[in-house]
Amino acid sequence: MPELPEVEVSRLGIAPHLEGEQIATVVVRDRRLRWPIPDAVEQLAGARINEVERRAKYLIVHTDKGYLILHLGMSGKLRVVPADSLVVKHDHFDLVLSNGQCLRFNDPRRFGCVLFSREHPGIAHPLLVELGPEPLTEAFTASYLHTKAQGKQQAVKTFIMDNHVVVGVGNIYANEALFKAGIHPKRAAGRVSLARYQRLVPIIKETLIAAIAQGGTTLQDFTQADGQPGYFKQHLNVYGRGGKQCMVCKTELTEIRLGQRSTVYCKNCQR
Repeated sequence: MPELPEVEVSRLGIAPHLEGEQIATVVVRDRRLRWPIPDAVEQLAGARINEVERRAKYLIVHTDKGYLILHLGMSGKLRVVPADSLVVKHDHFDLVLSNGQCLRFNDPRRFGCVLFSREHPGIAHPLLVELGPEPLTEAFTASYLHTKAQGKQQAVKTFIMDNHVVVGVGNIYANEALFKAGIHPKRAAGRVSLARYQRLVPIIKETLIAAIAQGGTTLQDFTQADGQPGYFKQHLNVYGRGGKQCMVCKTELTEIRLGQRSTVYCKNCQR
């Protein structure tokens, strides 16, 4: 499933092709996504696109007629292609621009979404109103995280992956950040000191920023008919390396399931 850096790179890739353009028409080939594509999206015909924003793993297309909400789900991808280019299987939705280009949404597994909101979704849509702060903003601080954790016996890894606490810290990045911070993923969130959160929060930010920077090399893919950014090639310390040696101390890395997700850590480096 695409995580925050992949979605942010999607935003960076499509925004220059959309912002300032006018929507000529909306094409819905199949409404059957995670939620049915509403008829209301067709109201966007004739609208001008002002901005493409990311909130958590949602992309929000701002127009003067309302807001288009996009989520890639597990297999969705967005491409900017000529509007008359060949339609392939699972091309469910087109946002056709007056310049002859279109934003095309392809989703084989149909867990993505295409929704509409008259008001800004961050204040009006039930999928977004209760989300926690963005991890790369000043609202996400060690003191905020420490306060939210008070009294919680929940494992710190699942705590920082909770979108009601902070958005966008997916499984890969939670594994990596906790390793770099030296925090055991099963430690109760309420038993992590403020000092340790003061180490963890900047590491989360640095880890996500590095992933976004690496993903920037895939921006050209958004104008290719078969292009998609996918996961970026990254230097990973623990994720996907269960049973291998820790790169720091050479101890064998342990892999467990935590919150139904693969969790890899070093018994020696993480306490």
